[in-house]
Amino acid sequence: MSTILCYGDSNTHGTRPLTRIGEFHRYPPAERWPEVMAAVLGPAHKMISEGLPGRTTVHDDMVEGGARNGLMVLPAILHSHRPIDLMLLMLGTNDLKPRFSVSAWEIARSVHRLITAARIEGVAAAEILIAPAPVRERGVLSDVFAGAEARQRGLAGHIEAMAQDLGCGFVDAGEHVQVSDIDGVHWDAEAHQSFGQAMARVVAGQLARQA
Repeated sequence: MSTILCYGDSNTHGTRPLTRIGEFHRYPPAERWPEVMAAVLGPAHKMISEGLPGRTTVHDDMVEGGARNGLMVLPAILHSHRPIDLMLLMLGTNDLKPRFSVSAWEIARSVHRLITAARIEGVAAAEILIAPAPVRERGVLSDVFAGAEARQRGLAGHIEAMAQDLGCGFVDAGEHVQVSDIDGVHWDAEAHQSFGQAMARVVAGQLARQA
């Protein structure tokens, strides 16, 4: 049995598009993209979903608080689920918040650092980097992500370049899904379905190459 770790933020967690700040609702398990992917792959694969709303790549969030720094908690998560055959990493959306003041290249470089840190732990056999779907400044999150549409330009290309440098797989989520018009960040149920199915094909191919 192969073990697949999905490491991400609220769109891996399955957060529904927000209509009010502070009110979070989550899709049922079967409707979240990691579980959709797992259902397609079948019982020979164990899927572990580690998505946290607000998770960044390497930044502490002094506004929201909590263990949002993806770099700090990654070693514990890796060792909690070892051995891992494949890690899927989709982070960077929350780095676009103006409080972090980072460029698209810096976000991609932070993703690079996460993979480097993961490899030091020696737990995951392979990784796939997923560039998050582009955000839009809409709804109740328009102020939270003010200026994000401009800052994210080139992000997918930068993450792809980091994946090539590291020898990782790469997927551009924006080629498969769009964020909801409701809040400009989270995905609707149909997007979770389509992305889960797309990732199942990618993961199956990657695991076949590793076999």
